[in-house]
Amino acid sequence: MNQNTDLHPSRREFLKSSSAAVVGGSLASGLAFPSFTSGAPNSSKLKIGWVGCGGRGTGAAAQTLNADSNVEMWAVGEVFRDKIDSGLETLKAQFKDHPEKVNVPEERKFVGLDAYQKVIDSGCDVVLLTTSPGFRPMHIKACVDAGKHVFAEKPMAVDAPGLRSVMESVKKAKEKNLALVDGFVWRWTHANRAAYEKIHSGAIGDVTAVYSSYYTGSVDRYPKWNRQNTKTDLEWQLRRWYYFTWLSGDHVVEQAIHSIDKLLWTMKDEPPARCVCTGGRQARPGEPGGEYGHIYDHFSAEYTWENGVKGYHFARQIDKCYNANTDTVFGTKGVYEGESGGKRHVIIKSDNPWRWKAPEGFKDNGYETEHQEMYASIRAGQPINTGDRFCKTTLTAIMARMSAYTGKEITWEMALNSKEDTFPKDLTWETKLPVPPVAMPGKTLFI
Repeated sequence: MNQNTDLHPSRREFLKSSSAAVVGGSLASGLAFPSFTSGAPNSSKLKIGWVGCGGRGTGAAAQTLNADSNVEMWAVGEVFRDKIDSGLETLKAQFKDHPEKVNVPEERKFVGLDAYQKVIDSGCDVVLLTTSPGFRPMHIKACVDAGKHVFAEKPMAVDAPGLRSVMESVKKAKEKNLALVDGFVWRWTHANRAAYEKIHSGAIGDVTAVYSSYYTGSVDRYPKWNRQNTKTDLEWQLRRWYYFTWLSGDHVVEQAIHSIDKLLWTMKDEPPARCVCTGGRQARPGEPGGEYGHIYDHFSAEYTWENGVKGYHFARQIDKCYNANTDTVFGTKGVYEGESGGKRHVIIKSDNPWRWKAPEGFKDNGYETEHQEMYASIRAGQPINTGDRFCKTTLTAIMARMSAYTGKEITWEMALNSKEDTFPKDLTWETKLPVPPVAMPGKTLFI
């Protein structure tokens, strides 16, 4: 493996280059609790370009419009016109008392595979990237190259070549003093921030093991769209992007990455040395390669850090099963239990028990805070760049999929230097995109 070039760094080089993440995290942590003051009304107006108008994207668009007193939706890009129309209709209804917030005339509604570039070229200041993750590296690169601030939903890539591209964009964004902010929502909640500060300050002693779960239902998306009412392979797969690894990364990368992000957070964002993961497909409806693509429906990962700490992550998308989204950190002096959604953030079995309590009337909404703090940092001339940590989290999740698909133990260096490029070459609407077979551990090769 070529580990000594800029695009193929070793684990040690990766960690060395990531030291600036602490600075960005410190700025973010100090800006918003317990109250937040958005940009003053007389601040310069910031124009937002929005790329990707699906459900999460529309939610993020509303949150970004609420995050600052002087922003406006300026341009929108999508591969499908119906999504632009539905997304903007939703925003206009939500902001009916402030119609000036949604200022997107027909000439700034862009449709097609190149719509993202037209949004970037439209004169916007900030770009909101909420497309399917397979496009994220390309879109981040184009935004940073053009000097735009970026909010990008997670994950940041679905394979190692894409991740290496994002790493280069992170470096360029720092050089250009651009905001590059992620949608790993639990990093932006004050309950979690307080809890992990306790863990890092030694409240449970030295960490010995970490457990996380993301057990949920089957996530049956896009019932309207199927192979019969879409015209090409690409339209079909884009309409049902979740079920194809080149677009989603599989659910351990697209969804359960939130829990994997908290594993990394526990370990102060030091990535694991290696991973062994199992998984499979038992309950997806229909035949593999059909409407539900070729992704798995369960994963079980064991991560090992160089200091010997073990991290265990379990994810499942199967209906009529036990559901949970929990985190448990075991230490030499106590145990922390957390549950996504703020229901439980507590240190137990410790000499200093602790439970998160929100100040009276305080709303702890990470989906809002991530945008608020981004705009506050831009206004302050100190744009947040969380790229180092979100690259680590993204690759840690990809490691699990690589291991489960191949049956191999995957080291950090193997994952980082992988040559498996899942993105189709010369992509057009007529590109033939056969669905890969469901990965078979022991037979599927590591590339």
